[in-house]
Amino acid sequence: MEDPARSGDEAVGTVESADAPVAVPAPRRRRRGRTTLMIVGAAVLGVVAGTCAGYLVQADREPTALPPLSQPVVKQAKGEAEPLSAAQDRKVKMDGDLRKLLLSRPKGARESDYVPADGWLNLAEYAAEYTKPSDTFDNLVDDAFRRAAVTSWQVGETYQATITLVQFRQDEVVAASDWAENGHYWDGGEDDTRSWPLPKTGDGMVYVHDTPDREPGYLPLYSARAHAWRGDVYMDISIYDSKPIPKAKIMDLAVRQMGKL
Repeated sequence: MEDPARSGDEAVGTVESADAPVAVPAPRRRRRGRTTLMIVGAAVLGVVAGTCAGYLVQADREPTALPPLSQPVVKQAKGEAEPLSAAQDRKVKMDGDLRKLLLSRPKGARESDYVPADGWLNLAEYAAEYTKPSDTFDNLVDDAFRRAAVTSWQVGETYQATITLVQFRQDEVVAASDWAENGHYWDGGEDDTRSWPLPKTGDGMVYVHDTPDREPGYLPLYSARAHAWRGDVYMDISIYDSKPIPKAKIMDLAVRQMGKL
């Protein structure tokens, strides 16, 4: 935004009356006399003299010994460090069966028809989940999509939860965090949406959309979403129901799923 300040010149030095302009005397500037200059000169000389005296005092003193630069030698530990176990090494966990890192279906819930039989989504199948599959497909290729594991279940007639873990190669692009950020952009930008940070994730977020999607002949469809990432894996959780979804449901799922990563 441009500065709204005026750029026109203003008249200075005259004040107009109804009859004729009257000159206004300009303020007088006090001249700096010789006394001031002499005081300034004396101050400068004082500083120079003090500096010279300081050098002379230092020159007469014995030099102060400096501490030695060498440090005590630390003995090198013998043997080799034990490698991390598979449970401790996150990379080993991520490179294993990604489906084993998904939350288990809760008791009383039935498997959703949405889930493929083997629990994997290939590139085309995952891209088909978006409103513009062809564009998403190209973006996934550019971001070096590796694989995606999914689980989904239903409770009653209308409640459905889906968890997808998408893994990228990340040789050149930190894609997992980019896809989480993309999720934040779309879900966070919807009207009538509440959001909360996902604990212990840095920038993970959960969203509850309080206005349902409505179509003739169908029950209203409420939704909640969570986006986060860990290493090279992007986590996407969605919940749908015909009644409003409380914050606790989506938050509980997201916290427990991130805990497994």
